[in-house]
Amino acid sequence: MRAKFDEQLHMLNQEMMHMGSMIEDKIQKAIEALIGQNSALAKEIMEADNEVDREQKKIENICFNLLMQQQPVARDLRVISAARKMVTDMERIGDHAADISEMTVMMASEPYVVDLSDIKKMASETVLMLIRSIEAYVEKDMLKAQSVIDHDDIVDELFNKVKQELIEMIRKNPAVSEQAADMLMVAKYFERIGDHATNLAELIIFALDDKKNTMQN
Repeated sequence: MRAKFDEQLHMLNQEMMHMGSMIEDKIQKAIEALIGQNSALAKEIMEADNEVDREQKKIENICFNLLMQQQPVARDLRVISAARKMVTDMERIGDHAADISEMTVMMASEPYVVDLSDIKKMASETVLMLIRSIEAYVEKDMLKAQSVIDHDDIVDELFNKVKQELIEMIRKNPAVSEQAADMLMVAKYFERIGDHATNLAELIIFALDDKKNTMQN
């Protein structure tokens, strides 16, 4: 019975890795489409949103089946509970990749007048946070999960910098206000991706921290 349970737990980890790879790929392509003003690629990302939704449902079903097996021990239960919550954050990250792609399509008709350097930095930092959070889950690495949480301040600082730059640009040149406002939304979506990656890391720590959970019980 335990062997079957362990087999399904391994399957859960594999599917979590797969969903993590899917949303990482979506974000990387969304960044590529944004920087290159590639509306065709952006539309592909928007249309592929159902694939992430299907993977989310698949993982939720595995979690349900695991809970219906023999009574999981406390740590197994926390890992399964964390996975069920993590897929919601992962699905929302996928949604934000589609949101960024939608903004890319809206801005595709005119060349960029906005400097993308800090938005590119935000994109890189949020992708790094996502990759580390998935690695932390697979490797059961609390220190790596904590590094994701600590990293969120960098993304927040970059967002505030981008926001101030765009507000100043609109003040000096109202003609660029529409594109600047659209880019501010893009930056906001990247900030939200960072927030969801932080949520993932916090759930991983909850699942792995036996000492903390024992004290709470």
